[in-house]
Amino acid sequence: MDNATALLLQFIRHPARVGALAPSSRRLARTMVAWPDMDNARAVAEVGTGTGVFTEAILESLGPDCRFFGIEIDARLVNVARKRHPNVTIHHDSVANIREICRLEDVPHLDCVICGLPWAAFTAPIQKEFMDAITAVLRPGGQFVTFAYRQSLLTRSGRRFQTQLHRYFGTVSRSRTVWRNFPPAFVYQCKR
Repeated sequence: MDNATALLLQFIRHPARVGALAPSSRRLARTMVAWPDMDNARAVAEVGTGTGVFTEAILESLGPDCRFFGIEIDARLVNVARKRHPNVTIHHDSVANIREICRLEDVPHLDCVICGLPWAAFTAPIQKEFMDAITAVLRPGGQFVTFAYRQSLLTRSGRRFQTQLHRYFGTVSRSRTVWRNFPPAFVYQCKR
């Protein structure tokens, strides 16, 4: 089974948890890693690894001494990502447990979190729980990068997430739309 088929099947089974019909494009993955200071990062986590599209772009941009791991809640997608990237540790867990995962990885703070979670699919309490967990391990000055589909700004939960970002981060900006993605998306670039 290829990555696209695996993701589509998991979306059909768990649409609120998976949030995507197709894997993100290589163009979106490059946009996700273009902004953060990956050359100087000592510890980076990817949350919501999905099929590992962003993982590939992250690995290409990391410095040689950077600690890196992923977190994915869906067991089938964990297996897909682990097969695609056998040398990367991908934890089968929720981002809500990122503090404990950082402890297991012997990483006191993260310099950057690259996130593929479907924020617009989450309720307000879940958005808050996950953002609280992420910011608890992100060092001051740390960077948080996530994406959203353009149509998410038409939804209450998508607008609520955008507002929440401004509560958690001193700097929040958006990339241009990545039209070569299905559906078209943009990247939030945030700094503590």
